[in-house]
Amino acid sequence: MKVFLADDEIVVREGMRESFPWDETPYTLVGEAPDGEMALPMIRDTNPDIVITDIRMPFMDGLELCRMLRLQMPWIGIIVLSGYDEFEYARKCIQLGVREYLLKPINAMELRAVLDKVSLQLQEERKAIEHAASLRARMENGGKFLKEKLIGSLFAEEAAEEDAFNVLKQLSSMGCPVPAPYYVVIDAAFSPTGTGQEAAGALAETSGGIVHTSSSKNGTRLLVLGKTAEDAEEQAYVFASSLARELERSGCDGIRVGIGEIVNEPEKILQSYKSARHIRHLLVQRTEEQPIILGVREMGEMNDDKHVSSMISEAKLYISQNYSNPNLMLQDVAEAVNMSKSRFSTVFSQQSGQSFTDFLIYLRLSKAKELLRGTDQKSLQIAREVGYNDAHYFSYIFKKNTGLTPSDYRAQYQNQPE
Repeated sequence: MKVFLADDEIVVREGMRESFPWDETPYTLVGEAPDGEMALPMIRDTNPDIVITDIRMPFMDGLELCRMLRLQMPWIGIIVLSGYDEFEYARKCIQLGVREYLLKPINAMELRAVLDKVSLQLQEERKAIEHAASLRARMENGGKFLKEKLIGSLFAEEAAEEDAFNVLKQLSSMGCPVPAPYYVVIDAAFSPTGTGQEAAGALAETSGGIVHTSSSKNGTRLLVLGKTAEDAEEQAYVFASSLARELERSGCDGIRVGIGEIVNEPEKILQSYKSARHIRHLLVQRTEEQPIILGVREMGEMNDDKHVSSMISEAKLYISQNYSNPNLMLQDVAEAVNMSKSRFSTVFSQQSGQSFTDFLIYLRLSKAKELLRGTDQKSLQIAREVGYNDAHYFSYIFKKNTGLTPSDYRAQYQNQPE
């Protein structure tokens, strides 16, 4: 399972990174950040299963980070670290669904025990949710089956658009408050459909009522709710990315996901579905093995000869001009190319073949290699020049990606072209 660490104390991050035998366990440390504000977009980008976070951090503290994760990615298991042995913190953590609350300092044995416990909880919950989804899929009557049929009726070609409001009203009377300021439809195709539909339904169950599913012949259709147009887009891309990951984990292939246009009236939900379906039909013809996610906005940009690839090139140029800034974050680049965070993260990964985080590390380490080969600058100075304030973290990232420490790399390659 993938683990992410958020803690403002360098000593704590370094200790957990260096002292815990990650290579000897079923866990991988995929990233770390000194505060919640920096951690959140990195968590979206790296898709961890477990997040370990400190309580007291600048800008966005651990409790606020927990609230955001609970709202946007409730399937993540959260472990809280704190140096403050206060009941109030523990109570708030429990309310936010935190799995474990531990006091610093924590040793490798304690951390392994906690990771094993949370990992087992997540696996058992996934099995339980999948089992419940399997039972639901076999039901031919009852409230949940009716709910799915009602959601499906919003996408029916023969349905009158004016009936949409009545459908949403009926869903609300069943305890399913679907009416929202904004809507967007996701149409996903995959195989085998039965397995994937169960995974999609299970994932939607964790969304807190933001996403609602309806099975289709080729996969599943999902209605995503948003408070604003920007929120609807963000939720759609976050869920689409998580859906693709869960479908892969469930053994599905041929994963193609179309995201429709954002609409602000119930009677326009069918319109959003039609645009999502059109994109999905086009994507099915693609031969790539990996999942493909495409939104109506990307299609519009392509049709207007304003290619998505040019936006990604613009993003890469922006990153290459700013990678030395240690505070450079995904949302900075997304804003620079006028895209929402999750949309940018999804599109960037698909177009470039690597995540934003991986590309940023690639640029930083490429420059670091150049400086190690051609100068006598110390590692601390080079680390700062390429965007790392923490020289120990720079050394860790360098060795993780090259197999050599900075000093070993210099000894082997100094004064040699790469």
